Amino acid sequence: MNLPSKETLERIYGESERSLARYQSLAENFWKNFAPEKKDAAECEMTFFTAPGRTEIVGNHTDHNGGKILAGSISLDTIGAACPSGTDVITIVSEGYRDRIVVDLTRLDRVPKNRGSFSLVAGMAMAARKMGFAVSGFNAYVSTEVISAAGVSSSASFEMLVCAIMDEFFNEGRMQCIDYARIGQYAENHFWDKASGLMDQMACAVGGTILLDFARIAGAPTSAEDVQSLTDDDICRQVDFSFSQLGYDLVIVNTGKGHADLSDEYSSVPMEMKEAAHALGAGLLCETNEEALLAHISDIPNDRAILRALHFFEENKRVDAAYQAALDRDCATLLKMIEESGRSSWEWLQNCYSIRNYKEQKVNLTLALTKLFLDRTGKGVCRVHGGGFAGVIACILPQEETENYVSYIARYVGRENVYPMNIRTFGAGKVE
Repeated sequence: MNLPSKETLERIYGESERSLARYQSLAENFWKNFAPEKKDAAECEMTFFTAPGRTEIVGNHTDHNGGKILAGSISLDTIGAACPSGTDVITIVSEGYRDRIVVDLTRLDRVPKNRGSFSLVAGMAMAARKMGFAVSGFNAYVSTEVISAAGVSSSASFEMLVCAIMDEFFNEGRMQCIDYARIGQYAENHFWDKASGLMDQMACAVGGTILLDFARIAGAPTSAEDVQSLTDDDICRQVDFSFSQLGYDLVIVNTGKGHADLSDEYSSVPMEMKEAAHALGAGLLCETNEEALLAHISDIPNDRAILRALHFFEENKRVDAAYQAALDRDCATLLKMIEESGRSSWEWLQNCYSIRNYKEQKVNLTLALTKLFLDRTGKGVCRVHGGGFAGVIACILPQEETENYVSYIARYVGRENVYPMNIRTFGAGKVE
């Protein structure tokens, strides 16, 4: 059986025994679903892929207005076994889901919107073709450990896995990470009615810790000519950094409330930031500045739009400081920026709970409980993680306190909802 080598798995996951068992199960399920009577042929053609989830370190809700973000890929990932089908049909079996995803590439214009992964895959195929890339049929079996609907980008992880498959099978590895990201963004914007930026996809595609600056491509169209003129270097700079280098762990805590039904809340953030930008004569906030905003506050009747715009400008400053702190291994400054980012997200951005259901504040409650623990230990910080309104929080604390915190917070959310993790260096791609 052509499974990934132990050396490859050690490089990606930091271990090989557990991950090897995952890929063994993946291969067996691929054969059962796509080649029950042709196991030898399937074994020769089958290729393995991986795409991680992501963590946002500093830079909450800035990408869609041309802002900056310090982000990283995480050790939780989506993996797939796939092979070209020789047809015009993409078929994906996703572990834990009853229905197959079946997309006829000759009928993309007839695919309904907002039908989950089915619509996303069709949207990605359409976007790839619009951008000048080749797309043909393939079969894939997919399994994921990325927490669903909880702020670590399970959807982007899945999207980047599909992009890696399309790149490997049909485009000879010509696609850049920014191409992956734009394909995923197009699918979410046009086939899922989600006004997402590019941060989730870039962080899942590139791997490791990265500084993202979206000002240079903010609002850029997705025609083949324009996209081909862009490179990963236009928006992305890799940073040799992980929390473990500082003796700290990242712990993601699922608060118990998913965010799948909160699209309107998420969409209101970029729209209100743009509302503030328009009042200043700009299309996006990256095209103006904080001084202009302060000079024209009376021209903006929406107070929340002003607060969200102020968050944007101050958050960009925090990203710059956090990036330099990561380079310098300056733990105190980095933690300070993370804590300030979380406080600004809570108070100014206001994405810790939905005002439509103000009695349910799982994010705020879990942050409060975590703060009580951290105050007793005197070290570590916590913050809302990802899109917010529901989902998860992040806690960064010394490694010697990790197990104590896990035991403590598990009393309130359940051990199955607490995820100690690392930043991994391997992004979306083929697993040799």
